[in-house]
Amino acid sequence: MKNLFHITALSLSLCAGVAHADADHTGLAELTVSDSRSDRPLSGFFWYPTAQTGTAETVHTNAVWEGIDVIKDAAPEAGKHPFVVLSHGMYGNAMNQTWLADALVGEGYIVAAISHPGTSTWLRDEDHARALWDRPRDISRVIDHALSDPALSAHIDPDRIYMAGHSLGGFTAVALAGGRFDPAAFDAFCASDAADIGCKALANWKVARSDDDRIQMAQDLSDPRIKAFAVYDLGGTQTFSAQSLAAIERPMLVMGAPVDIAGMNLDTESRALSALLPAEEVTYLEPATLSHFDFMGICKPAGFEILQTEEPGDEIICRDGGAARAQDHAMILKATVAQFQ
Repeated sequence: MKNLFHITALSLSLCAGVAHADADHTGLAELTVSDSRSDRPLSGFFWYPTAQTGTAETVHTNAVWEGIDVIKDAAPEAGKHPFVVLSHGMYGNAMNQTWLADALVGEGYIVAAISHPGTSTWLRDEDHARALWDRPRDISRVIDHALSDPALSAHIDPDRIYMAGHSLGGFTAVALAGGRFDPAAFDAFCASDAADIGCKALANWKVARSDDDRIQMAQDLSDPRIKAFAVYDLGGTQTFSAQSLAAIERPMLVMGAPVDIAGMNLDTESRALSALLPAEEVTYLEPATLSHFDFMGICKPAGFEILQTEEPGDEIICRDGGAARAQDHAMILKATVAQFQ
């Protein structure tokens, strides 16, 4: 594996789907955040319940990944719905948790995801990556946009806003919950374990090197509009001060993946996070079958071999990525919905 959570452009580039009848009542709309941050444009997708019927199209699919069936630009289902924002992992993108978005729509949620500039598949600007404090702000900007969007805002319940993040997206979620970057403690941790995967990633991006950047990283990035969080096999626990984690007062589902194929150390990541959070706020799950990439989509039968041939090392993304992963998806969805409810 070339680097932490490396997802190749090959494995995530999309091909057109096949149109067919009998819609599954998931609507899909393009998401482009319109605000004052012209230096950091955000785009992605909204998925939402729709009562509209007609021709559905299979999207977010290619030779590696299974897709989902949607009706593009359908009218949203009447009424107000809970709203979930998803955050992808390092060098992932807005399509990584398409399966979860579709499943949450089936539970009545409206879902949004964007590709984080600097740390996504096709957006790797070094300055955007270095400004890691902008990742939580990206999510807040999506919420701002959704609550003002003329098509969807009338259908979003502002008192039921939630967030789920995978890997580096889990770091993003913790920051939004109130975790504060602790420069001195993180420096000390990395000095004692320079091989830590999170330390290497932040070093590669030159995160918190200057005094100004350290101040930016250490500020309060929380968003009080988010009522509960799901944190999926996160990286970056050691960046947060223990005091700030102990002060979090919103429910957090933390899921660790003990099948080690991505180099994550649960003792310094998910297990450590769950131990530092207030006991009354955290639900910690560590299902024995779960691996880091099981939070991504279902791989097609040929997916493993395609990646093994085209991008040797990246085939681990699709290890046990078929029926076994589908079973894990059902478990992840059940735990997430229970947390948000």
